[in-house]
Amino acid sequence: MKDALRLLRLMAPHAGWMALAILVSALATLAHIALMATSGWFIAAMALAGATGASVNYFTPSAAIRAYAVVRTVGRYGERIVGHEATLKFVAALRPWFFARLIPLAPAALEDQRSGDLLARLKGDIDRLEFAFLRILSPVIAGVLVLGAGLAFLALHDAGMAVGIGTAALLAGLGLPLLVHRLGANAAREVTAGTAQLNALLVDHIEGRAELSIYDPDRRHRTALDETSDTLIAREHRLAGILGFAGAGVGLFAQLSLVLVLMIAAPRVLAGTLPGADLPMLALLALSLFEAVAPLPLAFQTLPSTLASARRIFGLIDRPPPVEEPATPQPVPEAGALAFAHAGLTYPGATAAALTDINLALTPGRRIGVVGASGSGKSSLVALALRFRAPGPGEVTFAGSNLAAFNSDALRRRMAVLAQHDHLFTATIRENLLIADPDASQGKLEAALERAGILAFVAAQPEGLDTFLGANGAKVSGGEARRLGLARALLKDAPILILDEPTEGLDGETERRVLDGLLGVGRDQSLLFITHRRAGLDAMDEIIVMDGGRIVARGAPTGMAALLGSGTISGGIPEDTARSAGSGQGLEQAPP
Repeated sequence: MKDALRLLRLMAPHAGWMALAILVSALATLAHIALMATSGWFIAAMALAGATGASVNYFTPSAAIRAYAVVRTVGRYGERIVGHEATLKFVAALRPWFFARLIPLAPAALEDQRSGDLLARLKGDIDRLEFAFLRILSPVIAGVLVLGAGLAFLALHDAGMAVGIGTAALLAGLGLPLLVHRLGANAAREVTAGTAQLNALLVDHIEGRAELSIYDPDRRHRTALDETSDTLIAREHRLAGILGFAGAGVGLFAQLSLVLVLMIAAPRVLAGTLPGADLPMLALLALSLFEAVAPLPLAFQTLPSTLASARRIFGLIDRPPPVEEPATPQPVPEAGALAFAHAGLTYPGATAAALTDINLALTPGRRIGVVGASGSGKSSLVALALRFRAPGPGEVTFAGSNLAAFNSDALRRRMAVLAQHDHLFTATIRENLLIADPDASQGKLEAALERAGILAFVAAQPEGLDTFLGANGAKVSGGEARRLGLARALLKDAPILILDEPTEGLDGETERRVLDGLLGVGRDQSLLFITHRRAGLDAMDEIIVMDGGRIVARGAPTGMAALLGSGTISGGIPEDTARSAGSGQGLEQAPP
Protein backbone atom coordinates (compact mmCIF):
# COMPACT_ATOMS: atom_id res chain seq x y z
CA MET A 1 0.00 0.00 0.00
CA LYS A 2 2.85 2.37 0.84
CA ASP A 3 4.40 1.82 -2.59
CA ALA A 4 1.03 2.35 -4.30
CA LEU A 5 0.43 5.63 -2.47
CA ARG A 6 3.94 6.79 -3.31
CA LEU A 7 3.32 5.95 -6.96
CA LEU A 8 0.08 7.94 -6.90
CA ARG A 9 1.97 10.94 -5.51
CA LEU A 10 4.35 10.73 -8.46
CA MET A 11 1.33 10.82 -10.78
CA ALA A 12 -0.12 13.90 -9.06
CA PRO A 13 1.53 16.49 -11.38
CA HIS A 14 -0.26 14.87 -14.31
CA ALA A 15 -3.60 14.42 -12.55
CA GLY A 16 -5.38 16.78 -14.96
CA TRP A 17 -4.47 14.77 -18.05
CA MET A 18 -5.21 11.51 -16.27
CA ALA A 19 -8.62 12.69 -15.06
CA LEU A 20 -9.48 13.82 -18.59
CA ALA A 21 -8.39 10.44 -19.98
CA ILE A 22 -10.58 8.59 -17.46
CA LEU A 23 -13.61 10.76 -18.24
CA VAL A 24 -13.16 10.30 -21.99
CA SER A 25 -12.81 6.53 -21.49
CA ALA A 26 -15.97 6.40 -19.37
CA LEU A 27 -17.84 8.55 -21.89
CA ALA A 28 -16.83 6.30 -24.79
CA THR A 29 -17.94 3.17 -22.91
CA LEU A 30 -21.26 4.77 -21.91
CA ALA A 31 -21.81 5.79 -25.54
CA HIS A 32 -21.23 2.17 -26.58
CA ILE A 33 -23.70 0.88 -23.98
CA ALA A 34 -26.28 3.51 -24.97
CA LEU A 35 -25.78 2.63 -28.64
CA MET A 36 -26.42 -1.05 -27.98
CA ALA A 37 -29.45 -0.40 -25.75
CA THR A 38 -31.01 2.20 -28.05
CA SER A 39 -30.45 0.03 -31.11
CA GLY A 40 -32.20 -2.89 -29.41
CA TRP A 41 -35.12 -0.71 -28.38
CA PHE A 42 -35.40 0.91 -31.82
CA ILE A 43 -35.41 -2.37 -33.76
CA ALA A 44 -37.98 -3.90 -31.41
CA ALA A 45 -40.17 -0.77 -31.42
CA MET A 46 -40.16 -0.59 -35.22
CA ALA A 47 -41.05 -4.30 -35.43
CA LEU A 48 -43.91 -3.91 -32.96
CA ALA A 49 -45.15 -0.80 -34.78
CA GLY A 50 -45.15 -2.67 -38.07
CA ALA A 51 -47.02 -5.60 -36.54
CA THR A 52 -49.68 -3.47 -34.85
CA GLY A 53 -49.88 -0.64 -37.38
CA ALA A 54 -49.08 1.94 -34.69
CA SER A 55 -47.19 5.09 -35.61
CA VAL A 56 -43.74 5.71 -34.15
CA ASN A 57 -41.27 8.61 -34.22
CA TYR A 58 -38.18 7.08 -35.74
CA PHE A 59 -36.29 10.37 -36.29
CA THR A 60 -35.28 10.91 -32.67
CA PRO A 61 -33.98 7.38 -31.90
CA SER A 62 -32.20 7.12 -35.26
CA ALA A 63 -30.50 10.48 -34.63
CA ALA A 64 -29.57 9.31 -31.13
CA ILE A 65 -28.08 6.11 -32.54
CA ARG A 66 -25.93 8.11 -34.96
CA ALA A 67 -24.87 10.47 -32.16
CA TYR A 68 -23.92 7.58 -29.87
CA ALA A 69 -21.92 5.96 -32.68
CA VAL A 70 -20.03 9.20 -33.36
CA VAL A 71 -19.37 9.76 -29.64
CA ARG A 72 -18.15 6.18 -29.25
CA THR A 73 -15.78 6.41 -32.22
CA VAL A 74 -14.42 9.83 -31.30
CA GLY A 75 -14.29 8.81 -27.64
CA ARG A 76 -12.23 5.70 -28.36
CA TYR A 77 -9.80 7.74 -30.41
CA GLY A 78 -9.70 10.51 -27.80
CA GLU A 79 -9.19 7.94 -25.05
CA ARG A 80 -6.07 6.64 -26.81
CA ILE A 81 -4.73 10.12 -27.49
CA VAL A 82 -5.38 11.61 -24.05
CA GLY A 83 -4.54 8.40 -22.16
CA HIS A 84 -1.22 7.93 -23.88
CA GLU A 85 -0.44 11.64 -23.53
CA ALA A 86 -0.98 11.36 -19.78
CA THR A 87 1.08 8.15 -19.59
CA LEU A 88 3.95 9.47 -21.69
CA LYS A 89 4.09 12.68 -19.67
CA PHE A 90 4.26 10.60 -16.50
CA VAL A 91 6.96 8.25 -17.80
CA ALA A 92 8.93 11.12 -19.37
CA ALA A 93 9.07 12.84 -16.00
CA LEU A 94 9.71 9.61 -14.10
CA ARG A 95 12.96 8.63 -15.78
CA PRO A 96 14.77 11.97 -15.13
CA TRP A 97 13.34 11.93 -11.59
CA PHE A 98 14.84 8.49 -11.03
CA PHE A 99 18.15 9.35 -12.69
CA ALA A 100 18.51 12.57 -10.67
CA ARG A 101 18.19 10.55 -7.46
CA LEU A 102 20.70 7.97 -8.66
CA ILE A 103 23.43 10.54 -9.25
CA PRO A 104 24.10 11.32 -5.55
CA LEU A 105 24.38 7.57 -4.92
CA ALA A 106 26.97 6.94 -7.61
CA PRO A 107 29.37 5.33 -7.51
CA ALA A 108 29.78 4.39 -3.85
CA ALA A 109 26.19 3.40 -3.00
CA LEU A 110 25.72 1.50 -6.27
CA GLU A 111 28.85 -0.64 -6.25
CA ASP A 112 26.85 -3.79 -5.45
CA GLN A 113 24.60 -3.30 -8.48
CA ARG A 114 25.26 -4.99 -11.80
CA SER A 115 25.11 -2.70 -14.80
CA GLY A 116 22.44 -4.89 -16.42
CA ASP A 117 20.23 -4.65 -13.34
CA LEU A 118 20.61 -0.87 -13.21
CA LEU A 119 19.67 -0.74 -16.87
CA ALA A 120 16.62 -2.90 -16.16
CA ARG A 121 15.50 -0.52 -13.42
CA LEU A 122 16.15 2.57 -15.50
CA LYS A 123 14.30 1.23 -18.51
CA GLY A 124 12.26 -1.92 -17.91
CA ASP A 125 10.92 -1.14 -14.45
CA ILE A 126 10.06 2.44 -15.33
CA ASP A 127 8.43 1.35 -18.59
CA ARG A 128 6.35 -1.12 -16.58
CA LEU A 129 5.10 1.74 -14.41
CA GLU A 130 3.19 3.12 -17.39
CA PHE A 131 0.77 0.25 -16.74
CA ALA A 132 -0.05 1.85 -13.39
CA PHE A 133 -2.32 4.26 -15.21
CA LEU A 134 -3.20 2.60 -18.51
CA ARG A 135 -3.98 -0.87 -17.19
CA ILE A 136 -4.83 -0.26 -13.53
CA LEU A 137 -5.95 3.21 -12.51
CA SER A 138 -7.83 4.25 -15.64
CA PRO A 139 -9.88 1.06 -16.25
CA VAL A 140 -10.76 0.68 -12.55
CA ILE A 141 -12.04 4.26 -12.09
CA ALA A 142 -13.72 4.35 -15.50
CA GLY A 143 -15.34 0.97 -14.76
CA VAL A 144 -16.77 2.23 -11.45
CA LEU A 145 -18.22 5.30 -13.16
CA VAL A 146 -19.78 3.30 -15.99
CA LEU A 147 -21.20 0.62 -13.68
CA GLY A 148 -22.69 3.28 -11.42
CA ALA A 149 -24.45 5.02 -14.32
CA GLY A 150 -25.61 1.74 -15.92
CA LEU A 151 -27.00 0.24 -12.70
CA ALA A 152 -28.77 3.52 -11.87
CA PHE A 153 -30.52 3.37 -15.25
CA LEU A 154 -31.51 -0.27 -14.67
CA ALA A 155 -32.87 0.61 -11.23
CA LEU A 156 -35.30 3.07 -12.84
CA HIS A 157 -36.89 0.13 -14.64
CA ASP A 158 -36.55 -2.62 -12.04
CA ALA A 159 -34.69 -2.48 -8.73
CA GLY A 160 -34.39 -6.27 -8.47
CA MET A 161 -32.83 -6.41 -11.93
CA ALA A 162 -30.32 -3.74 -10.94
CA VAL A 163 -29.41 -5.65 -7.77
CA GLY A 164 -28.97 -8.94 -9.64
CA ILE A 165 -26.83 -7.46 -12.40
CA GLY A 166 -24.89 -5.41 -9.84
CA THR A 167 -24.10 -8.61 -7.95
CA ALA A 168 -22.91 -10.31 -11.16
CA ALA A 169 -20.81 -7.26 -12.02
CA LEU A 170 -19.33 -7.25 -8.52
CA LEU A 171 -18.37 -10.91 -8.79
CA ALA A 172 -16.89 -10.42 -12.27
CA GLY A 173 -15.28 -7.04 -11.55
CA LEU A 174 -14.00 -7.69 -8.04
CA GLY A 175 -14.31 -11.38 -7.14
CA LEU A 176 -12.59 -12.68 -10.28
CA PRO A 177 -9.84 -10.02 -10.21
CA LEU A 178 -9.09 -10.80 -6.58
CA LEU A 179 -8.87 -14.49 -7.47
CA VAL A 180 -6.60 -13.61 -10.39
CA HIS A 181 -4.48 -11.48 -8.08
CA ARG A 182 -4.18 -14.32 -5.57
CA LEU A 183 -3.32 -16.95 -8.20
CA GLY A 184 -0.90 -14.82 -10.18
CA ALA A 185 0.71 -12.45 -7.67
CA ASN A 186 3.81 -14.57 -7.09
CA ALA A 187 4.22 -15.31 -10.80
CA ALA A 188 3.84 -11.60 -11.64
CA ARG A 189 6.47 -10.61 -9.11
CA GLU A 190 8.74 -13.38 -10.42
CA VAL A 191 8.28 -12.06 -13.95
CA THR A 192 9.50 -8.63 -12.79
CA ALA A 193 12.51 -10.08 -10.97
CA GLY A 194 13.20 -12.60 -13.74
CA THR A 195 13.12 -9.92 -16.43
CA ALA A 196 15.69 -7.88 -14.50
CA GLN A 197 17.87 -10.96 -13.96
CA LEU A 198 17.63 -11.91 -17.63
CA ASN A 199 18.62 -8.39 -18.69
CA ALA A 200 21.59 -8.44 -16.32
CA LEU A 201 22.73 -11.84 -17.63
CA LEU A 202 22.32 -10.68 -21.22
CA VAL A 203 24.45 -7.59 -20.61
CA ASP A 204 27.11 -9.70 -18.89
CA HIS A 205 27.01 -12.26 -21.71
CA ILE A 206 27.27 -9.70 -24.51
CA GLU A 207 29.96 -7.58 -22.86
CA GLY A 208 32.00 -10.61 -21.80
CA ARG A 209 31.49 -12.80 -24.88
CA ALA A 210 35.20 -12.77 -25.75
CA GLU A 211 36.23 -13.87 -22.25
CA LEU A 212 33.42 -16.41 -22.05
CA SER A 213 34.50 -18.02 -25.31
CA ILE A 214 37.89 -18.70 -23.70
CA TYR A 215 37.12 -19.36 -20.03
CA ASP A 216 33.68 -20.95 -20.34
CA PRO A 217 34.05 -23.75 -22.90
CA ASP A 218 31.24 -25.70 -21.21
CA ARG A 219 28.87 -22.76 -21.84
CA ARG A 220 27.75 -22.63 -18.22
CA HIS A 221 26.88 -18.96 -18.49
CA ARG A 222 24.80 -19.63 -21.61
CA THR A 223 23.05 -22.46 -19.77
CA ALA A 224 22.20 -20.14 -16.88
CA LEU A 225 20.90 -17.61 -19.40
CA ASP A 226 18.69 -20.22 -21.08
CA GLU A 227 17.38 -21.50 -17.74
CA THR A 228 16.46 -17.98 -16.65
CA SER A 229 14.71 -17.38 -19.96
CA ASP A 230 12.79 -20.67 -19.75
CA THR A 231 11.68 -19.93 -16.20
CA LEU A 232 10.51 -16.47 -17.24
CA ILE A 233 8.54 -17.89 -20.19
CA ALA A 234 6.91 -20.48 -17.90
CA ARG A 235 5.80 -17.71 -15.51
CA GLU A 236 4.40 -15.68 -18.40
CA HIS A 237 2.52 -18.76 -19.67
CA ARG A 238 0.99 -19.17 -16.22
CA LEU A 239 -0.13 -15.54 -16.15
CA ALA A 240 -1.60 -15.84 -19.64
CA GLY A 241 -3.57 -18.93 -18.57
CA ILE A 242 -4.92 -17.19 -15.49
CA LEU A 243 -5.90 -14.16 -17.56
CA GLY A 244 -7.65 -16.39 -20.10
CA PHE A 245 -9.60 -18.03 -17.29
CA ALA A 246 -10.62 -14.62 -15.95
CA GLY A 247 -11.71 -13.43 -19.39
CA ALA A 248 -13.91 -16.50 -19.78
CA GLY A 249 -15.32 -15.86 -16.31
CA VAL A 250 -16.31 -12.29 -17.21
CA GLY A 251 -18.00 -13.58 -20.34
CA LEU A 252 -19.88 -16.18 -18.30
CA PHE A 253 -21.20 -13.58 -15.85
CA ALA A 254 -22.24 -11.37 -18.76
CA GLN A 255 -24.30 -14.21 -20.25
CA LEU A 256 -25.81 -15.01 -16.84
CA SER A 257 -26.82 -11.35 -16.56
CA LEU A 258 -28.54 -11.59 -19.92
CA VAL A 259 -30.48 -14.65 -18.73
CA LEU A 260 -31.35 -12.82 -15.51
CA VAL A 261 -32.81 -9.88 -17.43
CA LEU A 262 -34.91 -12.21 -19.57
CA MET A 263 -36.17 -14.08 -16.50
CA ILE A 264 -37.19 -10.85 -14.74
CA ALA A 265 -38.38 -8.74 -17.70
CA ALA A 266 -40.23 -11.35 -19.79
CA PRO A 267 -42.99 -11.99 -17.20
CA ARG A 268 -43.47 -8.23 -16.84
CA VAL A 269 -43.82 -7.83 -20.61
CA LEU A 270 -46.45 -10.59 -20.64
CA ALA A 271 -48.20 -8.92 -17.71
CA GLY A 272 -48.22 -5.59 -19.55
CA THR A 273 -46.18 -3.75 -16.87
CA LEU A 274 -43.14 -3.35 -19.12
CA PRO A 275 -43.23 -2.20 -22.77
CA GLY A 276 -42.16 -4.97 -25.13
CA ALA A 277 -39.46 -2.84 -26.77
CA ASP A 278 -37.78 -2.35 -23.39
CA LEU A 279 -36.93 -6.05 -23.07
CA PRO A 280 -34.19 -6.14 -25.77
CA MET A 281 -33.03 -2.71 -24.62
CA LEU A 282 -32.46 -3.91 -21.06
CA ALA A 283 -30.96 -7.22 -22.21
CA LEU A 284 -28.42 -5.55 -24.48
CA LEU A 285 -27.68 -2.92 -21.84
CA ALA A 286 -26.89 -5.61 -19.26
CA LEU A 287 -24.73 -7.51 -21.74
CA SER A 288 -22.74 -4.47 -22.90
CA LEU A 289 -22.34 -3.20 -19.33
CA PHE A 290 -19.71 -5.90 -18.82
CA GLU A 291 -17.43 -4.15 -21.29
CA ALA A 292 -16.51 -1.91 -18.35
CA VAL A 293 -15.77 -5.03 -16.27
CA ALA A 294 -13.65 -6.89 -18.84
CA PRO A 295 -10.34 -4.94 -18.22
CA LEU A 296 -10.45 -5.40 -14.43
CA PRO A 297 -8.90 -8.92 -14.21
CA LEU A 298 -5.94 -7.70 -16.27
CA ALA A 299 -5.67 -4.65 -13.98
CA PHE A 300 -5.45 -6.83 -10.87
CA GLN A 301 -3.02 -9.20 -12.58
CA THR A 302 -0.81 -6.28 -13.60
CA LEU A 303 -0.85 -4.75 -10.12
CA PRO A 304 1.74 -7.09 -8.43
CA SER A 305 4.34 -6.71 -11.19
CA THR A 306 3.82 -2.94 -11.34
CA LEU A 307 4.21 -2.61 -7.58
CA ALA A 308 7.25 -4.90 -7.71
CA SER A 309 8.84 -2.57 -10.27
CA ALA A 310 7.96 0.45 -8.13
CA ARG A 311 9.47 -1.30 -5.11
CA ARG A 312 12.69 -2.00 -6.99
CA ILE A 313 12.95 1.66 -7.99
CA PHE A 314 12.08 3.04 -4.56
CA GLY A 315 14.37 0.54 -2.87
CA LEU A 316 17.31 1.86 -4.89
CA ILE A 317 16.74 5.59 -4.52
CA ASP A 318 15.94 5.23 -0.81
CA ARG A 319 19.49 4.14 -0.10
CA PRO A 320 21.33 6.62 2.08
CA PRO A 321 23.84 8.67 0.09
CA PRO A 322 27.49 7.87 0.87
CA VAL A 323 28.13 11.53 1.76
CA GLU A 324 25.77 14.11 3.20
CA GLU A 325 25.35 17.33 1.26
CA PRO A 326 25.54 20.53 3.36
CA ALA A 327 22.25 22.38 3.94
CA THR A 328 23.96 25.67 3.10
CA PRO A 329 26.96 24.89 0.90
CA GLN A 330 29.96 27.14 0.97
CA PRO A 331 31.10 28.61 -2.38
CA VAL A 332 33.99 26.62 -3.83
CA PRO A 333 37.11 28.76 -4.41
CA GLU A 334 38.49 28.96 -7.92
CA ALA A 335 41.78 27.39 -6.82
CA GLY A 336 43.51 26.11 -3.73
CA ALA A 337 45.36 23.23 -2.16
CA LEU A 338 43.81 19.78 -1.93
CA ALA A 339 45.04 18.43 1.40
CA PHE A 340 44.65 15.15 3.29
CA ALA A 341 45.18 15.40 7.05
CA HIS A 342 45.39 12.05 8.87
CA ALA A 343 42.65 10.81 6.54
CA GLY A 344 41.44 7.23 6.71
CA LEU A 345 38.79 5.20 4.91
CA THR A 346 37.11 1.90 5.67
CA TYR A 347 34.60 0.56 3.16
CA PRO A 348 31.22 -0.66 4.46
CA GLY A 349 31.43 -4.30 5.45
CA ALA A 350 35.24 -4.38 5.27
CA THR A 351 37.27 -5.65 8.20
CA ALA A 352 40.42 -3.69 7.34
CA ALA A 353 40.91 -0.04 6.49
CA ALA A 354 41.53 0.87 2.86
CA LEU A 355 43.42 4.03 3.88
CA THR A 356 45.12 4.87 7.17
CA ASP A 357 46.64 8.18 8.33
CA ILE A 358 47.11 9.74 4.90
CA ASN A 359 48.85 13.13 4.90
CA LEU A 360 49.61 15.03 1.70
CA ALA A 361 49.06 18.50 0.27
CA LEU A 362 48.56 19.12 -3.44
CA THR A 363 49.21 22.86 -3.61
CA PRO A 364 48.59 24.89 -6.81
CA GLY A 365 51.06 23.91 -9.52
CA ARG A 366 52.50 21.01 -7.53
CA ARG A 367 52.88 17.55 -9.02
CA ILE A 368 52.65 14.51 -6.79
CA GLY A 369 53.16 10.96 -8.01
CA VAL A 370 51.45 8.18 -6.07
CA VAL A 371 52.79 4.70 -6.68
CA GLY A 372 52.07 1.28 -5.29
CA ALA A 373 50.82 -2.15 -6.23
CA SER A 374 47.19 -2.85 -7.02
CA GLY A 375 45.12 -2.72 -3.85
CA SER A 376 47.51 -0.41 -2.04
CA GLY A 377 44.87 2.34 -1.72
CA LYS A 378 45.73 4.61 -4.65
CA SER A 379 42.22 4.71 -6.12
CA SER A 380 40.73 5.20 -2.66
CA LEU A 381 42.56 8.52 -2.56
CA VAL A 382 40.59 9.57 -5.64
CA ALA A 383 37.32 8.51 -3.99
CA LEU A 384 38.07 10.79 -1.04
CA ALA A 385 39.26 13.67 -3.23
CA LEU A 386 36.08 13.58 -5.33
CA ARG A 387 33.95 13.14 -2.21
CA PHE A 388 32.51 9.87 -3.41
CA ARG A 389 33.34 8.73 0.11
CA ALA A 390 33.72 10.61 3.35
CA PRO A 391 36.90 10.04 5.36
CA GLY A 392 36.54 8.11 8.60
CA PRO A 393 39.21 9.60 10.81
CA GLY A 394 40.88 12.80 9.66
CA GLU A 395 39.71 15.21 6.99
CA VAL A 396 40.20 16.26 3.37
CA THR A 397 40.22 19.99 2.60
CA PHE A 398 40.25 22.25 -0.46
CA ALA A 399 41.57 25.79 -0.12
CA GLY A 400 41.58 25.33 3.64
CA SER A 401 37.92 24.27 3.99
CA ASN A 402 36.66 20.78 4.70
CA LEU A 403 35.16 19.16 1.60
CA ALA A 404 31.98 18.54 3.60
CA ALA A 405 31.30 22.29 3.44
CA PHE A 406 30.98 22.22 -0.37
CA ASN A 407 28.33 20.99 -2.72
CA SER A 408 29.84 17.84 -4.25
CA ASP A 409 29.01 18.74 -7.86
CA ALA A 410 30.46 22.24 -7.45
CA LEU A 411 33.60 20.78 -5.89
CA ARG A 412 34.08 18.31 -8.73
CA ARG A 413 34.05 21.17 -11.23
CA ARG A 414 37.44 22.11 -9.79
CA MET A 415 38.87 18.70 -10.68
CA ALA A 416 39.53 17.01 -14.00
CA VAL A 417 39.77 13.26 -13.54
CA LEU A 418 40.83 10.28 -15.60
CA ALA A 419 39.44 7.36 -13.63
CA GLN A 420 40.98 3.91 -13.63
CA HIS A 421 38.01 2.59 -15.61
CA ASP A 422 36.96 5.64 -17.61
CA HIS A 423 33.82 5.20 -19.69
CA LEU A 424 33.36 6.01 -23.36
CA PHE A 425 29.74 6.56 -24.29
CA THR A 426 28.01 5.13 -27.33
CA ALA A 427 28.50 8.31 -29.32
CA THR A 428 31.07 10.08 -31.50
CA ILE A 429 34.55 11.16 -30.43
CA ARG A 430 33.41 14.78 -30.44
CA GLU A 431 30.38 14.07 -28.25
CA ASN A 432 32.50 12.14 -25.76
CA LEU A 433 34.99 15.01 -25.51
CA LEU A 434 32.35 17.73 -25.20
CA ILE A 435 31.16 16.18 -21.96
CA ALA A 436 34.17 17.87 -20.33
CA ASP A 437 33.62 21.24 -22.03
CA PRO A 438 30.40 21.65 -24.05
CA ASP A 439 31.62 24.95 -25.52
CA ALA A 440 35.05 23.73 -26.64
CA SER A 441 36.12 24.87 -30.09
CA GLN A 442 37.60 22.64 -32.77
CA GLY A 443 41.06 23.97 -31.97
CA LYS A 444 40.68 23.26 -28.26
CA LEU A 445 39.52 19.72 -28.97
CA GLU A 446 42.49 19.08 -31.23
CA ALA A 447 44.91 20.55 -28.67
CA ALA A 448 43.62 18.14 -26.01
CA LEU A 449 43.89 15.23 -28.42
CA GLU A 450 47.45 16.28 -29.28
CA ARG A 451 48.48 16.34 -25.61
CA ALA A 452 46.93 12.91 -25.16
CA GLY A 453 48.90 11.60 -28.15
CA ILE A 454 45.87 10.55 -30.20
CA LEU A 455 45.31 13.43 -32.61
CA ALA A 456 46.98 11.55 -35.47
CA PHE A 457 44.66 8.59 -34.97
CA VAL A 458 41.56 10.80 -34.96
CA ALA A 459 42.71 12.75 -38.00
CA ALA A 460 43.25 9.49 -39.90
CA GLN A 461 39.60 8.47 -39.45
CA PRO A 462 37.34 9.22 -42.45
CA GLU A 463 34.91 11.12 -40.23
CA GLY A 464 37.50 12.62 -37.88
CA LEU A 465 35.98 13.85 -34.65
CA ASP A 466 32.58 12.63 -35.77
CA THR A 467 33.75 9.00 -35.80
CA PHE A 468 31.26 6.80 -33.97
CA LEU A 469 32.90 4.84 -31.14
CA GLY A 470 30.31 2.09 -30.73
CA ALA A 471 29.02 0.63 -27.48
CA ASN A 472 31.48 1.34 -24.65
CA GLY A 473 34.07 2.42 -27.22
CA ALA A 474 34.05 -1.00 -28.90
CA LYS A 475 35.44 0.38 -32.18
CA VAL A 476 38.74 1.52 -30.65
CA SER A 477 41.47 -0.42 -28.90
CA GLY A 478 42.07 -0.28 -25.16
CA GLY A 479 45.02 2.07 -25.54
CA GLU A 480 43.10 4.37 -27.89
CA ALA A 481 40.15 4.44 -25.49
CA ARG A 482 42.51 5.31 -22.66
CA ARG A 483 44.00 8.24 -24.58
CA LEU A 484 40.55 9.52 -25.56
CA GLY A 485 39.62 9.49 -21.88
CA LEU A 486 42.82 11.35 -21.11
CA ALA A 487 42.02 13.96 -23.77
CA ARG A 488 38.61 14.46 -22.20
CA ALA A 489 40.20 15.04 -18.78
CA LEU A 490 42.74 17.48 -20.25
CA LEU A 491 39.96 19.38 -22.00
CA LYS A 492 38.32 20.35 -18.73
CA ASP A 493 39.49 23.69 -17.41
CA ALA A 494 40.07 22.75 -13.77
CA PRO A 495 42.83 23.72 -11.34
CA ILE A 496 43.41 20.12 -10.23
CA LEU A 497 44.13 17.23 -12.59
CA ILE A 498 43.87 13.68 -11.21
CA LEU A 499 45.12 10.89 -13.43
CA ASP A 500 44.66 7.28 -12.32
CA GLU A 501 46.88 4.99 -14.42
CA PRO A 502 46.83 7.30 -17.48
CA THR A 503 49.21 5.13 -19.54
CA GLU A 504 47.62 1.77 -18.75
CA GLY A 505 47.56 -0.43 -21.86
CA LEU A 506 50.08 1.67 -23.84
CA ASP A 507 53.31 0.39 -25.30
CA GLY A 508 56.57 1.98 -24.21
CA GLU A 509 56.97 4.36 -27.17
CA THR A 510 53.36 5.56 -27.02
CA GLU A 511 53.62 5.95 -23.26
CA ARG A 512 56.70 8.16 -23.65
CA ARG A 513 55.00 10.40 -26.24
CA VAL A 514 51.85 10.72 -24.12
CA LEU A 515 53.83 11.61 -20.99
CA ASP A 516 55.91 14.17 -22.90
CA GLY A 517 52.72 15.91 -24.04
CA LEU A 518 51.11 15.55 -20.65
CA LEU A 519 53.94 16.70 -18.43
CA GLY A 520 55.71 19.15 -20.71
CA VAL A 521 53.25 22.02 -20.13
CA GLY A 522 50.59 23.10 -17.67
CA ARG A 523 52.66 23.86 -14.56
CA ASP A 524 49.85 26.13 -13.32
CA GLN A 525 47.66 23.03 -12.87
CA SER A 526 48.08 20.76 -9.86
CA LEU A 527 48.61 17.12 -10.78
CA LEU A 528 47.96 13.96 -8.79
CA PHE A 529 49.61 11.27 -10.89
CA ILE A 530 48.60 7.77 -9.77
CA THR A 531 50.48 4.89 -11.32
CA HIS A 532 52.20 1.61 -10.71
CA ARG A 533 54.78 2.30 -13.44
CA ARG A 534 58.11 4.11 -13.21
CA ALA A 535 57.63 6.26 -16.34
CA GLY A 536 56.83 9.92 -15.74
CA LEU A 537 57.79 10.01 -12.09
CA ASP A 538 60.96 12.03 -12.75
CA ALA A 539 58.75 15.04 -13.58
CA MET A 540 57.03 14.94 -10.19
CA ASP A 541 57.80 17.31 -7.32
CA GLU A 542 57.17 14.53 -4.82
CA ILE A 543 56.65 10.79 -5.02
CA ILE A 544 54.56 8.94 -2.48
CA VAL A 545 54.77 5.18 -2.12
CA MET A 546 51.71 3.41 -0.76
CA ASP A 547 51.34 -0.10 0.58
CA GLY A 548 48.45 -1.61 2.51
CA GLY A 549 46.58 1.69 2.56
CA ARG A 550 49.46 3.57 4.18
CA ILE A 551 52.15 5.93 2.93
CA VAL A 552 55.32 3.91 3.52
CA ALA A 553 57.80 6.26 1.85
CA ARG A 554 57.87 9.66 0.21
CA GLY A 555 60.42 12.03 -1.23
CA ALA A 556 61.79 13.81 -4.30
CA PRO A 557 62.37 11.76 -7.47
CA THR A 558 66.16 11.81 -7.04
CA GLY A 559 65.90 10.29 -3.62
CA MET A 560 63.33 7.73 -4.62
CA ALA A 561 65.17 6.28 -7.61
CA ALA A 562 66.90 3.53 -5.66
CA LEU A 563 63.66 2.53 -3.96
CA LEU A 564 61.51 2.40 -7.09
CA GLY A 565 63.99 0.98 -9.55
CA SER A 566 62.58 0.90 -13.08
CA GLY A 567 59.73 -0.59 -15.03
CA THR A 568 56.55 -1.69 -13.25
CA ILE A 569 55.98 -1.50 -9.51
CA SER A 570 54.30 -4.84 -8.99
CA GLY A 571 54.57 -5.44 -5.26
CA GLY A 572 54.62 -3.72 -1.93
CA ILE A 573 57.63 -1.79 -0.61
CA PRO A 574 59.27 -3.74 2.23
CA GLU A 575 59.88 -1.65 5.33
CA ASP A 576 63.59 -2.47 5.45
CA THR A 577 63.96 -1.39 1.80
CA ALA A 578 62.24 1.91 2.56
CA ARG A 579 64.46 2.38 5.62
CA SER A 580 67.67 1.66 3.74
CA ALA A 581 66.63 4.01 0.96
CA GLY A 582 65.93 6.69 3.54
CA SER A 583 69.52 7.91 3.37
CA GLY A 584 68.97 8.98 -0.25
CA GLN A 585 68.66 12.64 -1.10
CA GLY A 586 65.15 14.01 -0.53
CA LEU A 587 63.75 10.72 0.77
CA GLU A 588 61.63 10.58 3.88
CA GLN A 589 60.26 7.37 5.34
CA ALA A 590 56.65 7.74 6.39
CA PRO A 591 55.86 6.91 10.01
CA PRO A 592 54.63 3.34 10.45
